Amino acid sequence: MTYEQWVIVAVGACVGAGCALIGAFLVLRKIAMLGDAISHAVLPGIAIAFLLSGSRATLPMVIGAGIFGVLTVVLVGALSRTRRINEDASIGVVFPALFSVGVILISKYAAGVDLDLDCVLFGEIAYSALDTLRVGGASLGPRPLWITGGILLVNLVVVLVFFKELKLTSFDPELAAAIGISPVVMHYVLMSAVSVTVVGSFESVGAILVVAMLIVPPATAYLLTNSLAMMLVLSALCGAASAVGGYAVSAWLDCSVAGAMATVSGLMFVVALVLSPRYGLVAQAWARALLGRRMREQLVLLHLGSASAQHGTAAAELAQRFRWRAAQAERLLGGLERRKQVERVGDGWRLTSYGTEAIERAGKDVLRHADEDGGGAA
Repeated sequence: MTYEQWVIVAVGACVGAGCALIGAFLVLRKIAMLGDAISHAVLPGIAIAFLLSGSRATLPMVIGAGIFGVLTVVLVGALSRTRRINEDASIGVVFPALFSVGVILISKYAAGVDLDLDCVLFGEIAYSALDTLRVGGASLGPRPLWITGGILLVNLVVVLVFFKELKLTSFDPELAAAIGISPVVMHYVLMSAVSVTVVGSFESVGAILVVAMLIVPPATAYLLTNSLAMMLVLSALCGAASAVGGYAVSAWLDCSVAGAMATVSGLMFVVALVLSPRYGLVAQAWARALLGRRMREQLVLLHLGSASAQHGTAAAELAQRFRWRAAQAERLLGGLERRKQVERVGDGWRLTSYGTEAIERAGKDVLRHADEDGGGAA
């Protein structure tokens, strides 16, 4: 791998991991699309910062974008608190308005400057190695790598320092407020980190990849674990892996690097959605199949328990009674026979003592669950 290729992969990995760390809390709070809103709504902040400073220096851009990122959150929250507009509708009102203002400012006052929509929306990570950071005439390496690496470090520090507060305000804001942790303050800390992450990654990778990395890797990790700490680790790993895999795909297909990285992150989500051990489509389908089989077996046991113990019940009678196929009834009875819960009696079947015990256990489980539900309701 050449130096330029290494820089591209490193920048993509930093963006993927840094965005995923913060995005995990957006996914948990069910405000994932607020990251998309902020990524567009900060555009007027970038334009105003350029007009006031006269340069594309990183610090003014970050400050301008951060202010408008927080402004977006404040406006969305204010509209939501009116109780007349839902949060998703508030997002749909605020970010197109602010984004449109940014487009007007750029087209009117900065049309000849590299702040156009292609730069903001798509970026060009392939040129990362050519943008060198110089201090006092000395070259310190690729500027995008310093920026995205710094953002990753800042986000890591924010998550580690405020882990308890972010966790509590994400899962139980009422309890957090009761013990003195302000959900509002933590919300703005999180949104400020999102704003800085978005604008810091604009120039290198564009808003599209930033939004993808904010949402898709955390959503992938959410399907794989129930632990918040593990979710954060998996989110960062999925984001970095998307960057590495995306660059390999872009080199293979000779296509957009940022687009390939976003596509690979989407493919990883699809794989997790299908194959996740607990929440994947395959696992859920298997669990439903097992539950259905268990319920049919209990129906068979209950029916045999009410039938004649002397002559038993034929498989054909069971199939007709429950509208099953004959082969399905035979398979169910065969499984119960292997567990010694039923036995053949001539041409029919009847319960064994183990089958009777199975019915009694099932009845006790139903009563226990009913008691638990009743206690919870009380």
